[in-house]
Amino acid sequence: MAEVSVQILGSGDAFGSGGRFQTCIHVRSEATHLLIDCGASSLVAMKRFGVDPLLVDTILLSHLHGDHFGGVPFFIMDAHYVSRRRKPLIVAGPPGLEARIFEAMEVLFPGSSRTHSEFALEFVELPDETATKVESLVVTPYSVVHPSGAPSYALRIALEDKILAYSGDTEWTDALIPAARGADLFVCECFSPEKRGGYHLNYQTLMDHRTELECRKLILTHMNDDMLHRLGSLDVEGADDGKIIAL
Repeated sequence: MAEVSVQILGSGDAFGSGGRFQTCIHVRSEATHLLIDCGASSLVAMKRFGVDPLLVDTILLSHLHGDHFGGVPFFIMDAHYVSRRRKPLIVAGPPGLEARIFEAMEVLFPGSSRTHSEFALEFVELPDETATKVESLVVTPYSVVHPSGAPSYALRIALEDKILAYSGDTEWTDALIPAARGADLFVCECFSPEKRGGYHLNYQTLMDHRTELECRKLILTHMNDDMLHRLGSLDVEGADDGKIIAL
């Protein structure tokens, strides 16, 4: 069986809790290299941990908040001016992602969205609860509860003979159950130990639903300072920047 390697490049939240990079997960198999989310600090994280941007074939986005997609303009600028990319790049995610990314590029680097490209840049909108083939991947998104100006998704990704699931950002929703069911790894946000407002998961609620998820391995990410401080006393595995998981 082919090995799939998952490296957590960024396990942080939007607020720099724990001094961590924002969300970015690098997945490598014989067939592909992909990023799951690409927060604003992701290009720095890639270079910190020795991940060559030129190897990345696909970027999958769970939702369009800056700590999850804000690194895409920097990635594209690097591809134009530093990496001198020639290989095609696919960016896939919620409806509206192309317009939002180009708007962000214009805010950050006026005129950059009109830069002549030496590589093919393709945007793929993923429809809810529909298995979509993206090169060698099969991606099934599930709508979750996290307002972001566009649909927010949990992602279920089939590659090689493995299933990887990712919650994106969300409060508890039963949509996480089919997303995680039977997954070899479920990377799940867990912002706080107890419920502290809406739109994010907390440890107490997640553990109440743990058996429903039916995933083989669970790793928590996107934790605030309070959750990070308590993590060592909890019976659960947490993500760290740079952590590698072999599937």
